[in-house]
Parts: sequence; structure tokens; C-alpha cells
Amino acid sequence: MSALAQGGQAAYVGSSTCEGCHAKEYETFTKHSRKAKSDKSVKLMARKLTPEEIKECYRCHTTGYGQPGGFESFEKTPDLGHLGCESCHGPGSAHVDSGGAKDKILGKGRLNLKHCEKCHNDPRVVNFRYKPRLYSGGH
Repeated sequence: MSALAQGGQAAYVGSSTCEGCHAKEYETFTKHSRKAKSDKSVKLMARKLTPEEIKECYRCHTTGYGQPGGFESFEKTPDLGHLGCESCHGPGSAHVDSGGAKDKILGKGRLNLKHCEKCHNDPRVVNFRYKPRLYSGGH
């Protein structure tokens, strides 16, 4: 059974937890998605950034940064130091604890472009020329 975050909210469980039921999706994601390796980019850039700038990177390049039970640091929460399943699908503890109920995960497992705009908003798309690719490399 998974733990809940403060306030009884669903907590982040890490992508490796998803692998048990979603093996094919997990393998494809970890093997082909650049998101699954986003911690490497952040660590490379960190030397050149101020603490405030690096926090902005964490918002879109880690899992659950600034959320209860989400990424805190590479030392404290290494399993959340990259973008994982829960970056898009939301904290997974309630989904796991329910045996996989779709109503316990963001978008009931079916996301749309609106869900991507948290990170892939207009300023970021313009600045980084990186548009969301909802169905490519994800699963």
C-alpha cells in the first residue's frame, strides 16, 4: 500500500512503481523518451544557473516539484529527479492503492494537449522551440 502526501492527497510513487502493471509503456518511455532522462540536462546546466533559475528548471524537468510528496532534491528524492509517468498523469498512490482505478489518475489515463500546457506553454515553446509531442516517445 502506498503512502499519502500531507493533507491526505495522493502521493508520488515514482515511475518504477508503474512498471508492474504498465511494463510495455514503462519500457518504451524509459528507453525512448527524452523526458525520462531530463535529470541529466538539469544537472549539466545547474553549474551555470542561479538557485532561482534552477528552481524554474525543476518545475518542468522533475516529477512533482513544489507539490506535496514531489521532487525535493536529487539527494532526497532521486526517483523523482527526472520526468516520469506522474509528471503527466499526476501523483499515483491512489491509483496504485485502488488496484489501477482510472478515476484515480489525471485524465483517467487519457490526456489531451491541455494537460501538456503546464510545461509546454507559449513562452517555453517559443524560447526552447520544443512543442509537446503527446503520442511520440511516451508510450
